[in-house]
Amino acid sequence: MSAAADLAGAVATARAWMAQDPDPVTRAELDALVASAEAGDAAAVAGLVSRFAGRLDFGTAGLRGELGAGPTRMNRVLVGQAAAGLAAFLLGREPNPSVVIGYDGRHNSAVFARDTAELMQGAGVQATILPRLLPTPVLAYAVRHLGASAGVMVTASHNPAADNGYKVYLGGGDGGSQIVPPADAEIQAEILRVAAGSIAGLPRDTGYATADEGVVEAYVRATAAVAGGGTPPTTLSYVYTPMHGVGLETARAVFADAGFPGMAVVPEQAEPDPDFPTVAFPNPEEPGAMDLALALAASTGADLVIANDPDADRVAVGVPDPDAAGGWRRLSGNEVGWLLGWRAARRAAGAGTGTLACSLVSSPALGAIAAASGMRWVETLTGFKWISRAPGLVFGYEEALGYLVDPDKIRDKDGISAAVAVLELFAELKAAGTTYREHLEAFAAEFGGYASSQISIRVADLAQIPATIGRLRDAPPASIGDLAVEGLDDFAPGFEGFPPSDILRFRVAGGRVIVRPSGTEPKLKCYLDGWSTEGPPAERLAEAERIVAALDAGMRELLEG
Repeated sequence: MSAAADLAGAVATARAWMAQDPDPVTRAELDALVASAEAGDAAAVAGLVSRFAGRLDFGTAGLRGELGAGPTRMNRVLVGQAAAGLAAFLLGREPNPSVVIGYDGRHNSAVFARDTAELMQGAGVQATILPRLLPTPVLAYAVRHLGASAGVMVTASHNPAADNGYKVYLGGGDGGSQIVPPADAEIQAEILRVAAGSIAGLPRDTGYATADEGVVEAYVRATAAVAGGGTPPTTLSYVYTPMHGVGLETARAVFADAGFPGMAVVPEQAEPDPDFPTVAFPNPEEPGAMDLALALAASTGADLVIANDPDADRVAVGVPDPDAAGGWRRLSGNEVGWLLGWRAARRAAGAGTGTLACSLVSSPALGAIAAASGMRWVETLTGFKWISRAPGLVFGYEEALGYLVDPDKIRDKDGISAAVAVLELFAELKAAGTTYREHLEAFAAEFGGYASSQISIRVADLAQIPATIGRLRDAPPASIGDLAVEGLDDFAPGFEGFPPSDILRFRVAGGRVIVRPSGTEPKLKCYLDGWSTEGPPAERLAEAERIVAALDAGMRELLEG
């Protein structure tokens, strides 16, 4: 087929898309591209082609992508197709389904939420929208609290400002967890059926309900109760940042109700701002994202830093550290996970055994806690859609700053309830005159010393990720740094009950490396863990850190090759 025919086809496809698009912004975007492409602008032709070269697939993480026109971007047409497809799926499961819808402060989040409510209601699904922009955990809580058949949260969480996304939760037998197979494929099939036509003719109904403040108030009460009411009197002072997201109002209410009023807020990041002007990436894991919070803590003499990501389903913790630059450092996701897992195990003592669960790439320290406490330890694939389904769950976490501390009330990671647990722990330490380092050494004395780190490589070409993993699979290293590789676990064909996944796990004495693609960003990720049970606590910790440092240097050398 000639280039002229290709262009004519792309233009016809774009015009058909514009005909069903209710958004004047994305219609104008396509209109301008079509005009420039027809005038011979090569960049416009490439831009047009890229917008229609496939579509964003609906998977277990729902939808997530860059805002813009066309099926490879997040926009009102794509969201309309998703809403109608989800409605058809729900109507096929039960006669009178319901859905609750939440949204954050990103560009178009409120618009996507209203479109979803109107289309759901028009399709015969009773829709309720939350009263205003709110954190993702409030929506996850509302699915169970309202007894809804499903929940939709419009958010791209910690992705760059140009992105937005669409998460789906299922009620009933799924208990308010995010979707897992086969539901994702069934919903995708319904979406594709809708996409074969036009959303312009789909029925809409503005008679959907708006939830009252009672839902938010119930979440605040339930989440504050994580502290248990037994926190010793303390003058714990802490800095909090919502990172330009929607966490402040809800977190402030929860923390005050839980007995932690001593909060100072980072003023530059306090209000929702979809452009995230003070951070390169609105993710507490990223270098520099917590700099303003740590600086405020240093200048005010605070005891602790708490940072939520923009939709407040993750939490990061900063602690004083005289050896760190500026006197403060962010704890790793694993460090917080160990501490909260230990807290959960102590609280479960005497109440029967339960399950501690974490993702495969999180530290095996949680397994040591479970073994010493007579509890079950479950490793899952990454994502709280899996962690939340662990039978008998008491506590679950993943190293990417996600923690589930109250599974009876919410079946997803929750950065606000986890922050309450962290505040209570540090209040107890302060009341006892114990430093974080002393607490870490007590952990090492009981369970062993653990350390972890991560190498994260952002790529422009997604093909680089499977190519790199394939290279390591086909020619596995005999050693990583100065540590001999004792074994390789390849999850590609399936391994130890896990489904086939593009994951490699290298085992060395006292450590391991896991290599996998990121599930939400264009990154190759390497997870490094080391551990030791030899010698006194300080030596155990030092040896674990030495192993991780050796693995880090060795993996960087391998990846550069």
